[in-house]
Amino acid sequence: MYTQCPECLTVFSLDAKTLTQARGEVICGHCQGAFDALQSLTSQLPPEPFQQLPLAVYSDHPPQIEFAVYRPQAATPAVVIDVPTATDEENFGKLVFAPRFVRDKRVRGPRRWPWVLLILLLALLLAVQLAWTQRETLIADPTTGTWLRKACVALDCRIPLVQDVHQLRLLARDVQAHPTVSGALMISATVRNDAAFDQPYPVVVITLSDAAGKRLAMRRLRPDEYLGDAEQLREGLAAGSSAALVFEVQDPGQQAVAFDFAFE
Repeated sequence: MYTQCPECLTVFSLDAKTLTQARGEVICGHCQGAFDALQSLTSQLPPEPFQQLPLAVYSDHPPQIEFAVYRPQAATPAVVIDVPTATDEENFGKLVFAPRFVRDKRVRGPRRWPWVLLILLLALLLAVQLAWTQRETLIADPTTGTWLRKACVALDCRIPLVQDVHQLRLLARDVQAHPTVSGALMISATVRNDAAFDQPYPVVVITLSDAAGKRLAMRRLRPDEYLGDAEQLREGLAAGSSAALVFEVQDPGQQAVAFDFAFE
């Protein structure tokens, strides 16, 4: 999800945990101004270039949500079977002898194994569903992630890539005039994945500023915009490995003397 500071128009990436900490109230990391992140919250950014994100429209009537992913099942009430005894039959004046197959059925009671099997199957399905919803946490965990990777090697399957930009490290960076394109810059960077799991290549945010720190230009580059190898995109950035990335951006002019990298 993305939101925009109404003062400096800087666009930030944030998650649900950040929103719930102060009910949408956040502080801009660029101009330090406080603002309501819910006012311009969006799941996708419009095509660049853009100036301002559309503002949210509030309604007095809460929307009804329809797509349910889980609802607990009501417990099945126990069925009590009252089997007459010899004492009960004597109260009616005589003892009734039942055939052998009826007596055997009374002693054994109802067969419960189909219900036990059904309950075990439902419990297994629930465990699989919970594991799928928490798959990123399980893959990122050092213990469960190692088990899952070993199991996938044995089963010849593929674990989904999990992203944690906080474990990406910028080792080196450089900017220079583009050697073949006039009015363009070529920016190179070396990124290392310090996580114990493979990650997808991140969205790279490049900000160019002047000597006073004023932002002159900002560009968000998706992985498919700076990587031309489809196989490299599919494999992601392996755990503990480094990658050299090259970006081509428009030159904002002689006033741009500093640049900054950020990952989303």
